[in-house]
Amino acid sequence: MSNASFWRGVLPAITTPFAADGDVDHAFLAEHARRLVDAGSTGIVPLGSLGEGATLGFEEKIAIVRTLVAAVGDRVPVVPGIAALSTHEAVTLARAVRDAGARGLMVLPPYVYSSDWHEMRAHVRAVIGATELPVLLYNNPIAYKTDFTPAQIAEFATEFPNVQAVKESSGDVRRFAAIRERIGDRLVLLVGMDDAIVEGIAMGAEGWIAGTVNAFPEEAVRLFEQARSGGYAAARALYEWSLPLLRMDTVPKFVQLIKLMQERMDLGSERVRAPRLVVEGAEREQALAIIDRAIATRGR
Repeated sequence: MSNASFWRGVLPAITTPFAADGDVDHAFLAEHARRLVDAGSTGIVPLGSLGEGATLGFEEKIAIVRTLVAAVGDRVPVVPGIAALSTHEAVTLARAVRDAGARGLMVLPPYVYSSDWHEMRAHVRAVIGATELPVLLYNNPIAYKTDFTPAQIAEFATEFPNVQAVKESSGDVRRFAAIRERIGDRLVLLVGMDDAIVEGIAMGAEGWIAGTVNAFPEEAVRLFEQARSGGYAAARALYEWSLPLLRMDTVPKFVQLIKLMQERMDLGSERVRAPRLVVEGAEREQALAIIDRAIATRGR
């Protein structure tokens, strides 16, 4: 499978559904994954920030990957996020999800500890080298306080053939050009912030690790395809409709807001795992006004 075909398209950062007792709802997780693939998604990315990976136990993570692999079969790859407090845990997790059937890895810098390049490089090298699986580097300095610069990304790509792609969530679309300047087409570029998808595609991105796709799967896939085929002009109407929703992917309570969208669309529950709590009061009213307006104007 070529790099481009593995990573191209809309790959949902799938949310983790919880039952009323707080456990992972595996039955719904499987159903939801199939629903996203039926809508045209080209991969499933669990255990990320939107998947509340930081509040999941190790065994819960492995069980989630097993459920998703069984649910989607060979239709699309399951590409779990690999993030941990320690390098040992990250390496162990990478090997465990490989054994559970994952076909790729999304590799993050260490949680909590904001390391310098010397330490972060050693951590990431250990995780990349732990398996033969294709790797997507995830750069999100806003959330993780660690920045993969274009030069550093190029170093990983040069050293490791299995580094195939980079998910850019720095918020600076100029990074795409800077990465290409360093290594040409060596890596597939993916957008990691929902409200930058059209701009990212214009700069050469071929994939989208999407959040709001969990609630609006058909619209997200159609937006990606319109932007890919005809740029901003082709995607403008749908992009303008989508933007108030897409912007909810880039705020601190994005997990709660996207799950609220899912519940409103009958595609999930808004239950989250503490310390997150569902949004309430004026914050909830403002979010529902945006969501309900989008629902009322779908397809217009």
